[in-house]
Amino acid sequence: MELRHLRYFDALAETLNFSRAAERLHVTQSTLSHQIRQLEDEIGTPLFERSTRHVRLTEAGELLRSYATPALQQIDRALQALRPHAGDPLQGSLRLGTTHSFATRLVPMCVSSFIALAPGTVVSVQELSAREIAQRLAKGALDLGVSYRPADAPDLWFEPLYHEELKLVVAATHPLARRRRVRMVELHGVRMVLLPGEFSTRQLLDEAFEAAGAEPRVVVELNSVAPMLELIRRTDLAGIVAETALTPSDELAVVPLEDPTPRRTPGLLWKKGAARSPTMRHMAAVIRRAVGRDG
Repeated sequence: MELRHLRYFDALAETLNFSRAAERLHVTQSTLSHQIRQLEDEIGTPLFERSTRHVRLTEAGELLRSYATPALQQIDRALQALRPHAGDPLQGSLRLGTTHSFATRLVPMCVSSFIALAPGTVVSVQELSAREIAQRLAKGALDLGVSYRPADAPDLWFEPLYHEELKLVVAATHPLARRRRVRMVELHGVRMVLLPGEFSTRQLLDEAFEAAGAEPRVVVELNSVAPMLELIRRTDLAGIVAETALTPSDELAVVPLEDPTPRRTPGLLWKKGAARSPTMRHMAAVIRRAVGRDG
């Protein structure tokens, strides 16, 4: 059991609504549902009664909440005591590198929280490939990165944040839009828009396609997720993106992939031996809290 499981449980127990709890946690409803199921599987009993109209705590859920909520409040007070005091405002600048997956939702949300608490700072955000982020961190051109574990970067520290699945995204009118799941081999010959080959996500997908014996028709390559999703909405093209880059839309359908399921582990990156300023440490703390990893 991890701290984020209890934070997800606490948010759902308070709202009794998957949509509102997911919005509060800045995650998708499917991510929230998956985390709650993991917690219930580990405990060995249902914590919520779910129906089409209502979500209610079970007796076990009520018992867990009576212990978990005070414990989380104690943890938050302890973390607050370790953070910079209001009398010592953060100042200076921060150079943050992020991949396309996190530039859409996670990083803007974290930056907005950060500048509200540290108005005296200047934040520079650069959307880059995972390789470019690793290179610029190693050269000292960036202070902090939100990316994936580099294949070969012994001079960088990597702190995992969570695990995520990459999902198939198609227009609501696409033949695959109503599928519950799609096997990778079924994408053989399917017209697609994907990231260029220099992106680590594309390399992961190419390996997954090869393992499945599939060869999609890559009609368009785009180096940013937002225009990719807009293109998918307007055409018959399919795409594969990280769930964290998606926002709910009636015009797009998101379908899980399997055999194999492409998965990534996002994390924080910084240079070994480099001085970590209070500004950098505070931004890292904001990001950890946003994904439920502040314990």
